Amino acid sequence: MQHADKYKTMYFPSPTHTHKWVEKDHIEKPPIWCSVDLRDGNQALIIPMSLEEKIEFFKLLVKIGFKEIEVGFPAASETEFEFCRTLIEQNLIPDDVTIQVLTQAREHIIKKTFEAIKGAKQAVVHLYNSTSVAQREQVFKKSKEEIIKIAVDGAELLKRLTEEDGGNYRFEYSPESFTGTEMDFALDICNAVLDVWKPTKDWPTIINLPVTVSHSMPHVYASQIEFMSDNLKYRDSVVLSVHPHNDRGTGVADAELAVLAGADRVEGTLFGNGERTGNVDIVTLALNMYSHGVDPKLDFSHLPAIVDEYEKVTRMHVYERQPYAGKLVFAAFSGSHQDAIAKGMTWRETHNCDKWTVPYLAIDPKDLGREYEADVIRINSQSGKGGIGFLLDKTYGIRIPPQMREEVGYSVKDVSDHAHKELQPEEVLKVFKEKYVNITSPIEFKEVHFEQKDGIQTELTIDKYGVHKVYHGKGNGRLDAVSNALKRHSEIDYTISTYEEHALETGSSSKACAYVAIDGTDGKTYWGVGIDNDIINASVIALISAVNRYMDATGAKK
Repeated sequence: MQHADKYKTMYFPSPTHTHKWVEKDHIEKPPIWCSVDLRDGNQALIIPMSLEEKIEFFKLLVKIGFKEIEVGFPAASETEFEFCRTLIEQNLIPDDVTIQVLTQAREHIIKKTFEAIKGAKQAVVHLYNSTSVAQREQVFKKSKEEIIKIAVDGAELLKRLTEEDGGNYRFEYSPESFTGTEMDFALDICNAVLDVWKPTKDWPTIINLPVTVSHSMPHVYASQIEFMSDNLKYRDSVVLSVHPHNDRGTGVADAELAVLAGADRVEGTLFGNGERTGNVDIVTLALNMYSHGVDPKLDFSHLPAIVDEYEKVTRMHVYERQPYAGKLVFAAFSGSHQDAIAKGMTWRETHNCDKWTVPYLAIDPKDLGREYEADVIRINSQSGKGGIGFLLDKTYGIRIPPQMREEVGYSVKDVSDHAHKELQPEEVLKVFKEKYVNITSPIEFKEVHFEQKDGIQTELTIDKYGVHKVYHGKGNGRLDAVSNALKRHSEIDYTISTYEEHALETGSSSKACAYVAIDGTDGKTYWGVGIDNDIINASVIALISAVNRYMDATGAKK
């Protein structure tokens, strides 16, 4: 990069350096949340939401649990004004929810805003004007004193109109472009506004300190917030709010450190939609707290449904790797990751864990309405035996013996590799069945009978290369007797090395699943799986499946 020298520091560090927030390692309670999706988020959409879409989104925000929702900039457009009036006139605002409206510190805009909220049970009127050096010098060409007068005049008009209207309104003030403002001046203008409003504990004022444009590292912003928190007038009657944007990709970090530094409230959007690189992502913030054992007081237990609704009304797309919400954020394709997750899940089941400690998963996907089978273990050519075994077990109840998992893993990965795609659970099952389960060529099982005489004697009926056969054999057990019958009439020899079985629940019926491994004279192991309503038949079918695979691999003759 050749032109770094044309950039200079655009922020102003805190004049004091107490840094009390550094001593805290996590947020102990959630802040007050204010969604600005319907204002800040909406103005950043290529196609702003229609009235009907905004109403639908408002209802979603209420359902999630937001108690403060900025519904728009009523003076900006007829749709914004009409939306505000519709919410009030159709009584769509729950009693425990406060709407918030934004207005510049300009008389005609303030008056139009008050027309929009007339009749609201309660509302926050959010006043702002820009205070940064760049805005003062380049845009407004005004002195500090003139900028303060704009804010104070606006604050006085809000107070007078509220008294005339008799409305139950609270006030919020934002020194827009706070992060590009000298801290002493930001403090002066906020205190000047507070002196007009004179907040009390029963009628608190919100002072909102936005990262309108992100200029600094998060710790600098935290120190700025701490300075303002320590020096604002009427602090016990002030709700200190933050509104981080994400220009440097640090919106979440800015908000988290700001809360540690004294912020009481956070304004943001679902999934971080907003101007330029966006606003702070409230979903991420809330679930970060949740992962530390703190209830955020917002309900994201059906997050996929929230994503669907959000994408429908905004026409935005939630990126697949978006924290918590993306379709792939819990997905493990790596074999080692899958193995660790599968073992972690088993550990939880066997140890009755009350704390979540599964490797690679920061929180339990089920808490967000996600499914382990569909969302966590994803199968492609990078997958491993542990993940494939976990998927077959949790999805279909097929518990592959540990000794068999590596071979099955390579079989499934080979299909994925050649197809150059991810395999869905049903495709994994198809590979497993076609290669190992109930193999009928060259030997097809028909029936078997046993008699306890000199050990166990058997009569085995099969079709071999399409020819009907009845074989007899004996052994020290049923499977041994069947094996001896097969070897006696074939030019093959092998040793049974593994046998396992378990019940297989499939819908309303219960079947038996048996696994047999045989060691051939070629030094290789061949697996077969039998699934049948009868466990004896399942074990015989598993053996025949293994023998069929052995004969096919070695080219055994009729």
